[in-house]
Amino acid sequence: MRIVFLLLAALLAAAPIRAAETQLAEPKPGWDNPRKLVLQLTDDNPRHVNNVLYNAINVQKFYGQDNVKVAVVAFGPGVRALLKKESPVAERVASLRDYDVEFVACGNTLETMGRSADDLLPGVAVVAFGIPEIMERHLKGWLVIAP
Repeated sequence: MRIVFLLLAALLAAAPIRAAETQLAEPKPGWDNPRKLVLQLTDDNPRHVNNVLYNAINVQKFYGQDNVKVAVVAFGPGVRALLKKESPVAERVASLRDYDVEFVACGNTLETMGRSADDLLPGVAVVAFGIPEIMERHLKGWLVIAP
């Protein structure tokens, strides 16, 4: 009996795992009706920052670059990830910008840090306040995720 159990366990372990396909909601995403996602970046811990960036990449892989708009909105300590002299992910941010991922920094946080838009990585937009930016995008149909 024990041998049968071990054999069954080995067969189950060797069986490929099949992921269920995600069923897309109507209307389906397309260039004229893209999905819209805000990823909130509030932490400067490199693991957290990389997790947010991986989420941006994975969403684009799933939908296709032309079928989704992704914006990373940083405020509080998360803004450090977008600073020229402090960002441990500057190359990844530049690469994601090449794939139309938008990066937005909170101007209030910059001011509190004694920094300005000139201190940010190229192409990073500045808004007066990060949270109201996220709220307004949400009201315009953007889904907000805080990984």
